[in-house]
Amino acid sequence: QVQLVESGGGLVQAGGSLRLSCLASGSIFLINAMGWHRQAPGKQRELVASITSGGTTNYVDSVRGRFTISRDNAKNTVYLQMNSLKPEDTAVYYCNAVFPSGLARWGQGTQVTVSS
Repeated sequence: QVQLVESGGGLVQAGGSLRLSCLASGSIFLINAMGWHRQAPGKQRELVASITSGGTTNYVDSVRGRFTISRDNAKNTVYLQMNSLKPEDTAVYYCNAVFPSGLARWGQGTQVTVSS
């Protein structure tokens, strides 16, 4: 099994930056891709950014140019660098790992709050 632990959330003013980390442990060699999702109160969870095992990245339009997903294979960690944060970025951010079967494993989430 794969375990995921997120960290790095917090409270920041609009225009500020945060970096989220997702540490993976267990059978990480089975992971096909990893992603960051977010869920704001009353809204559906949405994919924010993803990165494949080959390094291909993808972003939702609302964060493209502001957020950067990256991975450090030596540290088994995926990062989400978030710049120019907006109040609408406020949400619980979840890391997930996707396997070739299509099944996914989720972390517990970390709260990001952006004040105006």
